[in-house]
Amino acid sequence: MKSIIRIRDKKIGQGYPCYIIAEMSANHAGDFNRAKEIIHAAKESGADCIKIQTYTPDTMTIDSNKDYFMIKKGTWKGENLYRLYQKAYTPWEWQAKLKEEAEKIGLDFLSTAYDKTSVDFLEELGVDFYKIASFEVVDIPLIKYVASKGKPIIMSTGMATLGEIEEAVNAVKSQGNKNLCLLKCSSAYPAIPDDMNLKTIRHLEETFGVPAGLSDHSLGSVAAVTAVAMGARVIEKHFCLNRKIKNPDSSFSMEPHEFKRMVEDIRAAERAMGKISYELSEREKINRNFRRSIFAVKDIKKGETFTEENIKVIRPGYGLPPKYYEGVLGKKAARDIERGTPLDWSMVN
Repeated sequence: MKSIIRIRDKKIGQGYPCYIIAEMSANHAGDFNRAKEIIHAAKESGADCIKIQTYTPDTMTIDSNKDYFMIKKGTWKGENLYRLYQKAYTPWEWQAKLKEEAEKIGLDFLSTAYDKTSVDFLEELGVDFYKIASFEVVDIPLIKYVASKGKPIIMSTGMATLGEIEEAVNAVKSQGNKNLCLLKCSSAYPAIPDDMNLKTIRHLEETFGVPAGLSDHSLGSVAAVTAVAMGARVIEKHFCLNRKIKNPDSSFSMEPHEFKRMVEDIRAAERAMGKISYELSEREKINRNFRRSIFAVKDIKKGETFTEENIKVIRPGYGLPPKYYEGVLGKKAARDIERGTPLDWSMVN
């Protein structure tokens, strides 16, 4: 498989800037105008892409109060699955307008497809690429259907075993689609650092020969910045206008100022990683003068012996390098040397 994929005018992979996705999810809280505000705030905060989710309660589950359909732990404890998706979903009639709004201001538009009807809908919308959620990584028929469209796929791997990831990757390949990026993901909301295992990102890339990144549900930006330093090519992070606007995703989403700071830190980390180089920067060249060298620390007469009392290795660095100090000791001065003079070979017999 390719180690680089192309999303519109951007490339994802080694040697290219990290691709940063702002996940709107349920943070619109049922308000179309708020959804538009989130798009503009994401752009201003430095995101490359805004992501939504394309499903309805009926494409996700059935309306049932049986115990199977109740969430018993975590952020959504006590919720019924159907009613949770009713609160969280993004109305399909909004999505063409949201895509248009995003692309008008230079943001890529991405959505997670959850079944064939959502794929067909997104195809009509003319999406450029797809997201597969971590909960759907075992839905091989869905993955094959998405892959058959021939468009790039970003797939989260949370909860999946290595074998399940391999099956999902093979499902994509079986359709002749090589445009895949895998995201490490801890599918807990919020995730905690102990469960992140960011070293897996590099292993995913090496094992499957595709770009890899992080779908980050943890609080703060430490995991995202660390992941980029470890080679993540994509970062996905939930994004909201304000966590006070309550919805199923607000508690683990980033506000604009936090997201902007994360992006700034990621870009700084990328610059800091740089390349393998032993060349000196201009700032380092200036500071070389303040390294140590050999100086006369007393007045020395011509013919006088150099000793530990009259020469020393001190700062700054205008004299002979310290490595010659022991070789100079015991030799004679070739001329008079004033205290505070840097030694050079013309002064040494």
